[in-house]
Amino acid sequence: MSGESHDPEHPLFARVYDPVMALPERFLLADHRAHLAEGLSGLVLDIGSGTGAMFPHYPATPEVTVHAVEPDPHMRRQAAERADRLPLDPAVVDAGVEDLPHPENSVDAAVAVFVFCTVPEFGAALDELARVLRPGGELRFLEHVRGRGRVGSVHDALAPAWYHAAGGCNLNRETGAVLAADERFDLFEYTRFESGLSGLLPLVRGRLERRGGAALLG
Repeated sequence: MSGESHDPEHPLFARVYDPVMALPERFLLADHRAHLAEGLSGLVLDIGSGTGAMFPHYPATPEVTVHAVEPDPHMRRQAAERADRLPLDPAVVDAGVEDLPHPENSVDAAVAVFVFCTVPEFGAALDELARVLRPGGELRFLEHVRGRGRVGSVHDALAPAWYHAAGGCNLNRETGAVLAADERFDLFEYTRFESGLSGLLPLVRGRLERRGGAALLG
């Protein structure tokens, strides 16, 4: 949300994140993460990498270089510890998605899982991704979004408390619609999940491809 102050450090949230998410990761999110990582090559940005939950899903091959971008030092420390236990050797980068330390057109793919719900400057984040992704580069995402009908009304009511309890997460953002409508990207995949375990917290998963042309930047 534009103009909103945002503290990137949430030590308590970082400490409890993995235990709280253990069951959802095992029974709901693992398949989504594997889908997002499938077929990646080149330089991949793991945007808002958190504690490194995506790390086990990336192919540990010479064809893939992973830069894990995370502004919270507590999350970065846990991500580095996770990486030490895996064959993958990502570079853990101290940065936010609104200010990436990468040159224009230098990134082959970016993966974002539950990232755009927390970035305070959504537009600036998309501007940066459009800048660093090469033409034809992919933005792959999994995000929770505002529910429909009564579920959406509940999300609206809970959003202020959720924001403070969940490390700056916006419960009722229409993230999927914003991503799908950005004219700097072509939409190649978009699926909404809101049944079963996703009934109370709908998910959208998709894949965007960066269009070519300098005129599309900004």
